Amino acid sequence: MAKHLLVPFDGSDQARDALAYALGEYPDATITTLHVVNPAEWGYGSTESGLGKRWCEEAHEESEQVRAEATELADEHGRTVRTATEDGVPGETIAAYVEAHDVDHVVIGSHGRSGPKRLLLGSVAETVARGVPVPVTIIG
Repeated sequence: MAKHLLVPFDGSDQARDALAYALGEYPDATITTLHVVNPAEWGYGSTESGLGKRWCEEAHEESEQVRAEATELADEHGRTVRTATEDGVPGETIAAYVEAHDVDHVVIGSHGRSGPKRLLLGSVAETVARGVPVPVTIIG
């Protein structure tokens, strides 16, 4: 049985379902939720000043809210989770996190965003499933 699960969490229904699944199916595992803040969504410009800086700050404020949602969902299941935020391209960043933090298993929603953003960003779940050396469970 997995000792350390990673659940990429963006607050979407699919991410919530993936976390609920992990909480229910792996009662003895340590679970970390990871919210990836994608710099491509910040717009153009430096993150040191101007518009880029404002978008970066807003993205990290949103990440705090997303992490709080994950913690609340775990509380509803009588569990605790670790939460983390990383900046980067979601699929690649999740894969790097798995390697750097001794993750044994990833549970991920089949997709997060909907509409045009999903089409532009591609399939994070597929990137993760193909790019990590541990089992991946995709929740639809």
